[in-house]
Amino acid sequence: MERFYLTTAIDYVNGAPHIGHAYEKILTDVIARHYSQRCDDVYFLTGTDEHGIKIQKTAAAQGKSPKELCDENSQKFKDAWKALDIDYTKFIRTTDDYHENAVQHIFDKLLKQGDIYKHSYEGLYCQGCECFLNPKDLTEDGLCPDHLKKPEVVKEENYFFRLSKYKDAIIKHIKEHPDFILPEFRANEVLNQLEDIQDISVSRAKSNVQWGIDVLGDDEQSIYVWIDALSNYITALGYDPENSSDDFKKYWPCDVHVIGKDILKFHSIYWPAFLMALDLPLPKHIFAHGWITIDETKMSKSLGNVVSPTSVLENFNMEYPDAFRYYMATSAPCGRDGNYSDDDFKEKVNAHLANSMGNLLNRTLSMLVKYFDGEVKAEFKLSCHPELVSGSNSLMKKAMGTVQIVKNHFDNFELAEAGLEIISLVDATNKYVQDNAPWTLAKEEKMIECGQVLTNVLDIMCVIAALIYPYCPNIARDMARQLSFDLNTKLDDLTTDNIKIGKLISKEDIKPVFLRLDSEFADKTSKK
Repeated sequence: MERFYLTTAIDYVNGAPHIGHAYEKILTDVIARHYSQRCDDVYFLTGTDEHGIKIQKTAAAQGKSPKELCDENSQKFKDAWKALDIDYTKFIRTTDDYHENAVQHIFDKLLKQGDIYKHSYEGLYCQGCECFLNPKDLTEDGLCPDHLKKPEVVKEENYFFRLSKYKDAIIKHIKEHPDFILPEFRANEVLNQLEDIQDISVSRAKSNVQWGIDVLGDDEQSIYVWIDALSNYITALGYDPENSSDDFKKYWPCDVHVIGKDILKFHSIYWPAFLMALDLPLPKHIFAHGWITIDETKMSKSLGNVVSPTSVLENFNMEYPDAFRYYMATSAPCGRDGNYSDDDFKEKVNAHLANSMGNLLNRTLSMLVKYFDGEVKAEFKLSCHPELVSGSNSLMKKAMGTVQIVKNHFDNFELAEAGLEIISLVDATNKYVQDNAPWTLAKEEKMIECGQVLTNVLDIMCVIAALIYPYCPNIARDMARQLSFDLNTKLDDLTTDNIKIGKLISKEDIKPVFLRLDSEFADKTSKK
């Protein structure tokens, strides 16, 4: 694998980031960090979507210009992602000059080649969805099923994209590439939506929407959200219909678009059609994740249960976001809905990160110091006496098998499933310690066997540090530091022979990598 290009959806900036936004960014960051362990060149794109009627109206209500609102809220998203250690390569804003210019030229190209045409239209428009809705898709009360609001009747002369022209080609691609849409059960939803797909509006009259990108040569029309927003995935790389950049040639097609299930239609139907019209290859995968509820209830401003991601870090006084990252990334099976609650968060991270993983490392290093002054002797290495300690070989095989299983899960963007495999390896290593009882071996003066057990565990802890790194980068770095392990080791180069012979650690250098979250009000110095 030479390079890996992945993107998130770009977030609409008519409000501040909430835990649902954070969920997607954490998932994508975990994927990016995992693939950085498999190749040398990972490009991770995120950003904000900054045009449209909602921005225009929200800004007016707050007495600001649309650009002032965008500048203010876009920075809030950047600040939130920094707090969550979201290590993106580029942050695109759709108000960036280069993006606006590229979108104008994309629109102009499609217009000149006949894929865009002008047409008078009357339809039901949902501001929340930023699209026209088919009456049959509404609830019995005539409401948008996602926003539970009645769409407004809009009559305009707009530009339309010939989406119906590409219907058969999109159906063919989905059927011939079963991993194009993941999880695979989502593909049937898209195929059903394609049955009666119609051409779509790609502009709005400026009399209704002033805040948008101008159509070249038509002062009365603004380019509508989906050609504007979706094109960010290529404009960020320097795409231009006439002369694209080296980055675009290097990274496109995208390896995966990570998006919410609510915008799958736009990414799996509209976006492929735009790309086909531009004669560009389609992305390899579109991964649609589920939603995050709060205490099993859908987030709603009216219910007052919209949670800011940084508020969780503040409430639990966390110096690092690793526990929150781990919890969110493992909160739901691939593509399914997940849930956040303070109690479940505390219980899960205490069990997995503190009691199982953190305590295993801490007590093993402490025994190495107690019995051997922190030194790993040559005779402790497994190859010297494989027959002396029960379960050693099977544990080593499980560790290397786990590396492959985790890679396989990530290839299908099954992050929760991969996380469970890592914790399964932690549990197996804890059982190995209990079965072999190094404290008993030391008491019986079987020091080679005792040292071998401890060294085997520390070798496996290096593998665990590498595997947990995408989820918990700070914890993994603390583990690697105490193990003198190079965390830059690629997954394909991992072995179960990682601990070097000689002095490994002193008592004063042993520090818990993650202490229990015992209380929301626990002192910051007592935990990370």
